[in-house]
Amino acid sequence: MTELLLDRARAGDEQAFAELTAPFHRELHVHCYRILGSVQDAEDALQETLLAAWRGLDGYAQRASLRTWLYRIATNRCLNSLRAAGRRAPVQSPFGDLPIPEPTRHTEIVWLEPYPDSLLEDLPDAEPAPDAVVETREAISLAFITVLQTLPPRQRAVLILRDVLGFHATEVASMLDTTEESVTSALKRARASLSRAPDLRAAGAPAPDSPQERELVQRLTVAYVAGDVDGIVALLTEDVWLRMPPVPLEYHGRGLAERFFRAVAFREGRDFRTLPARANGQPALGVYMRDPATGVYRANGVLVLTLSGDRISAITRFENNMLPWLGLPRALPDG
Repeated sequence: MTELLLDRARAGDEQAFAELTAPFHRELHVHCYRILGSVQDAEDALQETLLAAWRGLDGYAQRASLRTWLYRIATNRCLNSLRAAGRRAPVQSPFGDLPIPEPTRHTEIVWLEPYPDSLLEDLPDAEPAPDAVVETREAISLAFITVLQTLPPRQRAVLILRDVLGFHATEVASMLDTTEESVTSALKRARASLSRAPDLRAAGAPAPDSPQERELVQRLTVAYVAGDVDGIVALLTEDVWLRMPPVPLEYHGRGLAERFFRAVAFREGRDFRTLPARANGQPALGVYMRDPATGVYRANGVLVLTLSGDRISAITRFENNMLPWLGLPRALPDG
């Protein structure tokens, strides 16, 4: 059937090409997201990949599987995107003259978005390849995606292709038009960088949608809506991280988190509501703040929660542009 579809596609049958490539769309989209850190950029890269594959189908010599060939195209499209100068303009702080606490550090990871769990539902349910060393759940976690963005583009691609997807070194070398020695060296450096990343060491997170996870999220929700900063802080680990891409500020530790909440998030006059969501295999909350003039609760960002045991080890806030991807409205009625 594949050979027949391939022959028809090479003859110009667009429907045959669509049938041929459709089984790989979801996993290619996730692959592009891991490299680029952005859902919209992954969508663009996927469309470019499919267009390039359609135009270059006559050049597909079938020395590798169709899946491998598509991964080669997608990886190189993503690397080209990362090489492009000035992908986005610098971001200015949204806090204006607010006396915000001094952050623990300024980060260069300013373009990062959560990945909706709804897009993970149609992924092929396949066993990890023998050479894959990163667990499936970890490979889409926000912590892992965040650390990936700190790696040089080629190291990032090699790590994903080898340790997440399990491609052999020879296959990766062919995809990247380089040598096995170069792939091995890049992988070694990338693994060393990951081993120094403290965010990946959190353990004991409750299973997705388990009673333990639901209880913890519910406790946070109640405290958040009540404006109970003490209640929120009590749910955090001592070494919690607060992040807010694209704003390049990070806060580390329960004390700094409390100062930020009191000075910025829960300053006087703010009234919140939340809606549940999921991203990167993790619980998330759409946050809505009441407009005192109209009584309408307008979107005020998305929080993705990283859990460790019965506590929250990271809260990452994203802008409202992620609402449609997560199936969240832009406003809630009063009451």
